[in-house]
Amino acid sequence: MSGLRAQDAAAKKQHVAVYILAGQSNMEGKAQNILWEAQAIAKPTVEFFAPMRDEANEEWVTRDDVFIKYFGRHGPLTLGYGSNNRTGVEYAFGLRVGDAHEEPVLLIKAAWGGRSLRKDFRPPSAGLPADDVLQKELDKMVNNVEKRNVKNKRNDALPTMDDLRGSYGKDYRAMIAEVHSAMEGCSKLFPDLVGVELKLRGFVWFQGWNDQYGGAELEYEENMQHFIRDVRKDLGEKQLPFVIGVMGQNGLKPASGPMMAIQNAQLAMASVPEFRSNVRAVRTDELQDKAAAKLYPEWRKRMEEWKVTGSDHPYHYLGSAIWFSRIGYRMADAVLELQSK
Repeated sequence: MSGLRAQDAAAKKQHVAVYILAGQSNMEGKAQNILWEAQAIAKPTVEFFAPMRDEANEEWVTRDDVFIKYFGRHGPLTLGYGSNNRTGVEYAFGLRVGDAHEEPVLLIKAAWGGRSLRKDFRPPSAGLPADDVLQKELDKMVNNVEKRNVKNKRNDALPTMDDLRGSYGKDYRAMIAEVHSAMEGCSKLFPDLVGVELKLRGFVWFQGWNDQYGGAELEYEENMQHFIRDVRKDLGEKQLPFVIGVMGQNGLKPASGPMMAIQNAQLAMASVPEFRSNVRAVRTDELQDKAAAKLYPEWRKRMEEWKVTGSDHPYHYLGSAIWFSRIGYRMADAVLELQSK
């Protein structure tokens, strides 16, 4: 790219389109970069990745009009903004929204592995669970620490009710703080964006795995409604376009049990009257990488093939660069559609 687009936008005091990407491990991004590199040149997959490649330099496209901050890392969008040495939905998402906007784009990621909506991301308006529920949880925590102390001959402090109450919503609060911090420090992080007004254009949520346990799936729908309302309130955008990546590790096999309950809860958000025009739920199961799914049951026996097909387990969408990319594209299309309305 020319390198002038973002600078021209800044000179004209245009907006920067800001997107928030939040959730748990799959929003962190789990497709190993070595897989991307292998598939970029492998005959069966080279065509899929061609739009992401700078053919002249034989490397991944680095956008000078799309910027990203993921906690301690920041810079122009390119491969590698997932977990360590991995990439997630953010790359395909950023490429798609970057193409759609005249103005520069800023992606802010806030994602942690192993988090639930019921507890870690619990929104403020959901309140705390009932006292008897909290007491049972605290008793279990205390018992675990006491056993660990005996086993390891330690004297770790026992958790208190205040500790437990404070743990509810801690990642929700950290997420909101990260968004505010990134936006307030934007000009220092990205000199090309000095003096340009930031405009929130969308929020993308990709989470669900940790709510399959302990009955958390039964309250997911209610918590998700609270979450959408609270995010909009805390970010000051009452109609902020909101896209949910529907839990889909089941792939093309029908989901059941808690996973199906969470899927249904996520899909239901677009039917809530106040959300019909500004929330979309994107199915991720139907975007499955069929080649990775077919090979996975024998991946240990066919390691050389697996190295150019997948890079993780089903709960991380097989670490498939293709699957994560398809999801990123679909999320981008959904949020752009909401903006057009």
